[in-house]
Amino acid sequence: MYPDSIKSLIESFKYLPGIGEKTAERLAFSVLELEEEQIDLFSSSLVEVKKKIHNCSNCNLLTDQDECYICKDSVRDNDILCVVEDSKSVFLFEKLGMFHGKYHVLDGLISPLDGVNPEDIGLSKLLDRIHKEKFHEIIFAFKPSIEGETTSLYIKKILDGLDIRITRLASGVPIGADMEYVDSLTLERALSDRKVIE
Repeated sequence: MYPDSIKSLIESFKYLPGIGEKTAERLAFSVLELEEEQIDLFSSSLVEVKKKIHNCSNCNLLTDQDECYICKDSVRDNDILCVVEDSKSVFLFEKLGMFHGKYHVLDGLISPLDGVNPEDIGLSKLLDRIHKEKFHEIIFAFKPSIEGETTSLYIKKILDGLDIRITRLASGVPIGADMEYVDSLTLERALSDRKVIE
């Protein structure tokens, strides 16, 4: 039905997560309406991001340098390390501008059901860094899930005996949520993490 070049573009868009046939078609036709310099920028950006972006040698964050801008930043708090499951989490925290410590990005979370074991998520790099840099606090900032909980407990067990404060993000019932629609795991966590009203 479509010319081969449009068909190829539609198929290419379908490689992206959440993009089905109809959305891919809409995107392909949107591309046809772009100016030539916009197309050049779009295509060169795709090639450049694939060639230049890699993991920071220190914290594993996506960067185009050997060390990322956070590891190079001398004014950040070197006593606190926030451990996250992916680079997107770091960028989210940085947009908020509320955390000024260091980060470490794992290669996902432990999930035995999916065949992801502790050795698959880069824990040895994290542990080497913790021993080398002498952090006073480590924050686990994982999604509230079985995988997040498993990963937190596993790392905490390894770090037992070290003089490091280990914390995790508070989680519970979101503001404005209708209680009947909150899942049992969230309610359980909210109940166990309850706070005193001051």
